[in-house]
Amino acid sequence: MPDNGDLTRREFMRLSAMAGGSLLLTRSMDLFAGTNPAANIKSRGYAAIDTSGKLQPWEFERRPVGDDDVLIDIKFASICHSDIHQMKGHWGPQQYPQVPGHEIVGIVTAVGKKVTQFKVGDRAGVGCMVDSNPECESYQRGEEQYCPDTIFTYGYPDKSSPTGISQGGYSTNIVVKEHFAVHIPDHLSFQEAAPLLCAGITTYSPLMKFDLKKGNKVGVAGIGGLGHMAVKLAVSKGAEVYAFTTSPSKVEDILKFGAKEAVVVDDLKKLAPYKGKLDYMICTIPYQYDVAAYASVVKPYGTYTQVGMPERFELTLSAIGLSINRVNFNASLIGGMQETQEVVDYCADHKVLPQIQIIKAEQVNEAWENVVNKKARYRYVIDAATI
Repeated sequence: MPDNGDLTRREFMRLSAMAGGSLLLTRSMDLFAGTNPAANIKSRGYAAIDTSGKLQPWEFERRPVGDDDVLIDIKFASICHSDIHQMKGHWGPQQYPQVPGHEIVGIVTAVGKKVTQFKVGDRAGVGCMVDSNPECESYQRGEEQYCPDTIFTYGYPDKSSPTGISQGGYSTNIVVKEHFAVHIPDHLSFQEAAPLLCAGITTYSPLMKFDLKKGNKVGVAGIGGLGHMAVKLAVSKGAEVYAFTTSPSKVEDILKFGAKEAVVVDDLKKLAPYKGKLDYMICTIPYQYDVAAYASVVKPYGTYTQVGMPERFELTLSAIGLSINRVNFNASLIGGMQETQEVVDYCADHKVLPQIQIIKAEQVNEAWENVVNKKARYRYVIDAATI
């Protein structure tokens, strides 16, 4: 691991991989045929090599399949804005090369001898976490993401990894603890399932904790990969949804997603007509913005949840603005594994599906530019067969 200055290991782990978001088996049985099952597993991926964030092909190795592990031949992996933040070092110093990607789906091609929930041939997905400590109190509560020992899917110090850190899903395969894989229902396509592993769970979890009810007035700020899923999920639960965006070109889409109104916030004065009208607001904006101005649209003692993760994980808050609004402000980090399986099943059963654009691996750098420039509609999904 590189020199991280004054960062402690715990701080580096916290900064390096919040995750705040794919391939045909490397040709599955070829991995084990005639080889030592305890040998490292060869993989190919697209990795960042420095803070420019430019990705390039890279061959590397993953750890052997352990007793509690599953090996997944990746079919698709989708692009999350978090991938970009982390590869560019926005959340702290990084070790390179590093393969991003935490919205991963594919086929199980090998299982450890203690695995009971998966078998070879199962459809599986991996989100933002790949390992943790089962003795952790948060783990036992189903909130594995808050355990200090949790290993997130890429960029985290990992003694079991041949590269020294976890490597993500823009690759041909991945090895994870069984506990951190979810089942992908047969009636949900791989490419539409992938974004649910971060964008879906990151918005579903706080919406469910709010105890969303039919008729609630819900605001969604920032309509990108996460925001468009928040709109769809809230609408599916019977909420009256107000979407706030800075992109006029997204208005038509937002209304098709079922929102009652799409508000283009090209000036903060556009928020004034909604002051104190909403029961709840979820914000996916991943950069500095006027939190108090957006929070003003929530009723006194209503709830405002921040899920977008800006650079350095920092937001500037106006204490007086929040106190005048009397809004309960909180933040949320993805969701636990039980919730992740729950959102995948819910979206499959209720046809709450992301808007996706399938791309080849060689298009990933261009896709990243489009995400940053707010041109994505709304989740890019990499076809891992092209890696």
